[in-house]
Amino acid sequence: MDELQLYLDEAKDLMNKALQHVGHELTKIRAGKANPSMLDGIQVSYYGAMTPLNQVSSLTTPDARTIFIKPWEKGLIGEIEKAIQNANLGLNPQNDGQQVIINIPMLTEERRKQLVKQVGHECEHGKVSVRNIRKETNEDLKKVKGVSEDDVKNAEEQVQKLTDDFIQRIDALMKKKEAEIMTV
Repeated sequence: MDELQLYLDEAKDLMNKALQHVGHELTKIRAGKANPSMLDGIQVSYYGAMTPLNQVSSLTTPDARTIFIKPWEKGLIGEIEKAIQNANLGLNPQNDGQQVIINIPMLTEERRKQLVKQVGHECEHGKVSVRNIRKETNEDLKKVKGVSEDDVKNAEEQVQKLTDDFIQRIDALMKKKEAEIMTV
């Protein structure tokens, strides 16, 4: 029984990681509001090494449509602007000599629909991950020696309950993000 519980715990842990990954990916999809996490994947050349933007500057959102990026060193302003443009996020950085300013444009209806599709794709990837974890866990459970078929069946039912729970959580994330995107 302990070995079965280990597999169940591992499955829950992996499903949790899949859910967190989906949540993280959804924060990168902009919903029309300025959010520093929109710039999470951006790397800046800093003394010859590629460094995450948030490690060479402070990012603030003074209002819902603007992000201020204040680099620790003024010489980085050009590098930051270039990195943001190269990231193809559809953002147009400007600078005032002290900091980089990004104005977030209003989303068009067409763009909102594209973003909702993108949210759907990310969530579907998460669901596939959860289902794959279920499949692998069930296969592992069947290989456990020295336990009754009933115990294995019960463990598989628990795996299915976990799967259903995590898929519901992903659906909830999806609904919340879609509502966020479609709100003007």
